Amino acid sequence: MWWELIEQIFPYAIAYTIPLLITALGGLYSERSGVVNIGLEGLMVVGFFTSALTISRLENSLPPEVAIGLGLVLATLAGAVFSLLHAFASVTLNANQVISGTAINMIAGAITVYLARNITGSGNILIMHGLIRRNIPVLSEIPILGRLFFTQTYGTTWLVLGILLLSWFLLYRTPFGLRLRACGEHPQAADAAGINVYRMRYIAVLISGACAGLGGAIILVTYAGEFNGTVAGLGFLALAALIFGQWKPLGILGATFFFGLASTIANVSQALPALAKAPGIILKNFPYIVTLLVLVFFSKSTQAPRAAGEPYDKGKR
Repeated sequence: MWWELIEQIFPYAIAYTIPLLITALGGLYSERSGVVNIGLEGLMVVGFFTSALTISRLENSLPPEVAIGLGLVLATLAGAVFSLLHAFASVTLNANQVISGTAINMIAGAITVYLARNITGSGNILIMHGLIRRNIPVLSEIPILGRLFFTQTYGTTWLVLGILLLSWFLLYRTPFGLRLRACGEHPQAADAAGINVYRMRYIAVLISGACAGLGGAIILVTYAGEFNGTVAGLGFLALAALIFGQWKPLGILGATFFFGLASTIANVSQALPALAKAPGIILKNFPYIVTLLVLVFFSKSTQAPRAAGEPYDKGKR
């Protein structure tokens, strides 16, 4: 019984985990450079909207796979461009990073809903085609693991896992990663070593915006199918996973799967006989209760970048 329940839940858990993972990786780049980006929620909404608008306009004139691919690319670019507002305020103007991120969330939600209402009249943008689940040849035949990991998977799952491995390599095995982490730990020392702290932070925030935009697009083409103006707090959940994962790629992978599983239990509980008897209000709030408990228990042991959230002024030492 429990094995059947796991088999039923697992594909949904992966689907919820992937947008969380790519968004949390974006936050990792930003915070490792010393810029706190709580605007991930708004940046996800921007990607969500951009991909929905792109795909809905192109899917009737182009093959669905091409339209979806363009939607993902443009959502990534839109997230990066929109994040420039946060980079300019936080890096150039030395504004409070929390206030700037909050403004990003408010502006993104308002602008996208306004545009959607003017375009469709309802505020929602529906797409007719999404990504198709596929089995991975040979690997899907592996006992147990094949059915869990390589059966009925989305292509974006492997794309994001590839970005995860690339992020680990970039951050810990390249000069770029060393410079980025130095800017988040000791920006004055990094500047003294000839590293342009402002440029590195701009690059990091742009990457965070691109990843968050892609995360919003993945939500659309995997399980949402319609833009409705919100990503239901997944940007904030990604920030919690970033903290829980101790600002490390592999830690973030585990944390996002944990939160993705919690969200899955909440969303599919009524469709599964084994969970349908549990009180609905508890299951709906389960991901957020878990998030609060995790943050409380791990708050004292967190090892955030030392200069995260601190504006850098080249003239001060």
